[in-house]
Amino acid sequence: MQDAAYKNLFSHPRMVEDLLRGFAAEGWSDALDFTTLEKLPAEFVSEDLRRRQGDGLWRVRFRDAAWLHVLVLLEFQSTIDPYMAVRMLVYAGLLYQDLIRRGELGPDGELPPVLPIVLYNGRSRWNAADEVAKLMAPVGEPLARYQPTLRYFLLDEGACQDDDLPRGNLVTALIGFENSRSPEALGRMASALPE
Repeated sequence: MQDAAYKNLFSHPRMVEDLLRGFAAEGWSDALDFTTLEKLPAEFVSEDLRRRQGDGLWRVRFRDAAWLHVLVLLEFQSTIDPYMAVRMLVYAGLLYQDLIRRGELGPDGELPPVLPIVLYNGRSRWNAADEVAKLMAPVGEPLARYQPTLRYFLLDEGACQDDDLPRGNLVTALIGFENSRSPEALGRMASALPE
């Protein structure tokens, strides 16, 4: 599916909610108040005024009222970006700079947590490092504590098995469509779409 189609699909709150409930926040999504799910601009401006464009940015409140910023970076290439973790670190850093500039911080000036998500629909299985630390040369303990850490959630659609996917979930339907290899399989997926 094309980049524009994914951006359109994930511009709808229900798709983002299903992504979080069924995949990225599985096990802790009940702590989120999905009535507060809000789409934000995904364009960032660096300190040197260069523009960077993410594919999607949402925020949602925890039920205890704290914001969780969900940075959704959708990767659609058949080739794998071996430095995706660095790219996500840059986006998270630019998001934080933007929040600081706008004064959108917690009551004590703290930054909100960010959940970076990569959706991948290439044919080969994703094999890039899922965190920045795995890309760095090994260093001794005194220096290790100063190295950046960021891990992203990866949803490798081609690696998903139908039996393991949550039912009644729009992202599950999308994965089914992406992985369908016959008209019959597409028909089964269409009939299984949630209402």
